[in-house]
Amino acid sequence: MNKRIVVGISGASGAVYARRLVRLLVAADVETHLVVSPLGQRLLHDELGMEGVDLNALAGRQVDGSATPAVIQHNWRDVGAAIASGSFLHDGMVIIPCSSNTLAAVATGSSQNLMHRAAHVTLKERRKLVLVHRETPLSLVDIRNMQAVTEAGAVVCPANPGFYLLPESIDELVDFVVARILDQLGVSHDLAVRWGEKSDVRSGQAGGTQ
Repeated sequence: MNKRIVVGISGASGAVYARRLVRLLVAADVETHLVVSPLGQRLLHDELGMEGVDLNALAGRQVDGSATPAVIQHNWRDVGAAIASGSFLHDGMVIIPCSSNTLAAVATGSSQNLMHRAAHVTLKERRKLVLVHRETPLSLVDIRNMQAVTEAGAVVCPANPGFYLLPESIDELVDFVVARILDQLGVSHDLAVRWGEKSDVRSGQAGGTQ
């Protein structure tokens, strides 16, 4: 059985991270279940120019409604959807990007919509939940909420790209973050983002003495 991952998109900036993640999940033949909040939908419009949730644009290929579609979208209001049940088996959930509002809902157990409910179910079933928080600076409220979700079993994975690989494009910065998320979800990839994979890094151009 192929992997099955739940992806939530909320209203923090960082739509490029969500699109790249979905495309790589599809490329890896991962069954991807998607839920987008209203502010997440606005994010897709404002940052990617999407009218509505364009599954073809997110997946990078035609989603034709076949028996095994690349991406399955669930209505954010439908708390009776399959992903809201613990009996729905999956290999992890990621909210990308994760707003501070969504972080707070997960931290306090407040199920205002399907995304929150699916996240709580993921935690109670002891499955991997990755929250890609992308807001700065952090308030004490954010920090305490991060502590709460971490204690509950989630992984807070901020969208913080590294520069030791000497990136030359925004795409490389995006790939650095998305690769870390895929690692957390146990999805294999061939993104060249690991230490020592670039000859210029191995030669010491990114380093120095301490």
